[in-house]
Amino acid sequence: MTRELFTSWALREAMAQEMRRDDRVILMGEDIAEYGGAFKVTEGLLGEFGPQRVINTPISENGFVGVAVGAALTGLRPIVEIMFMDFVTLAMDQIVNHAAKFHYIYGDGVTVPMVLRLPAGGGRGYGATHSQTLDSWFISVPGLKVVAPWSPADAKGLLTAAIRDDNPVIFIEHKLLYSVKGPVPEGEHVVEIGQANRVREGDDLSIIAYSKMVDEALEAAEALSEVGVQCDVIDLRTLQPLDDKAIVESAARTGRVILIEEGVRQGGVMAEVACRIMEGAFDYLEAPPVRLGGGFAPIPCAESLERSLMPSAADVIAVAQQILA
Repeated sequence: MTRELFTSWALREAMAQEMRRDDRVILMGEDIAEYGGAFKVTEGLLGEFGPQRVINTPISENGFVGVAVGAALTGLRPIVEIMFMDFVTLAMDQIVNHAAKFHYIYGDGVTVPMVLRLPAGGGRGYGATHSQTLDSWFISVPGLKVVAPWSPADAKGLLTAAIRDDNPVIFIEHKLLYSVKGPVPEGEHVVEIGQANRVREGDDLSIIAYSKMVDEALEAAEALSEVGVQCDVIDLRTLQPLDDKAIVESAARTGRVILIEEGVRQGGVMAEVACRIMEGAFDYLEAPPVRLGGGFAPIPCAESLERSLMPSAADVIAVAQQILA
């Protein structure tokens, strides 16, 4: 049975259900207890689980992420909220050199089962240090898994899978998706990490996206369908590991691919996806894959300027017209 839930509610439900299921699951982060977090995702959890499991931290990302790594090493399963993804830069040593490496260094007896929830993305006028999408930073770090859901159902299912995973998981939540409502299964709902999702079927053009950019991909696909172009829209859902089979199969079937992400295009996630397509589907392509991504500039506060740096459905349509001509 499903109900309509906001993404923020779906995430909260996943955490609450896993905390009831496993008393090793704890929450950590700035203002997550009484205040419920900057985006109210943890609202109400303090009342049910108490201050020993819903823990307010000082404003010290390097410190409390380090505490979470230690907690994971000693048997707990911490979920850490970083207030804005931008602030994860302060904890990169603990994430990249500690959490991601300890299993490799110490062997099978040591795991680091922790989740870092990172509210990401622009669109709110928060400016250069509160609007970034730094997804590509993490996909090249062995030992980390990287997840970026689009739908409320996937938000619940993937967060549940991340909490149960014995590896550190970077869990990216686009701020503009918190208020999106959609059907979410009741009870236990798990979406396997590493599987992409075909959200629209078509044979003329593949559009591959993730997180908020799936909205732009679907809007473009709907507009293109009105002129007879049927798009295959793939939601990656997981950035590490990538679902090579789904990516290559779609590219090989349509022969034309547009890749869209909000993060900076240079060195982005879709640069890696484009390489995988060229390696796995080159002989089937009618045109080179085209990447759309964020502009190479700090993100401004002004709405019009911010919008100019972010890829849109109109950009997808314009590129589609060129490669289908």
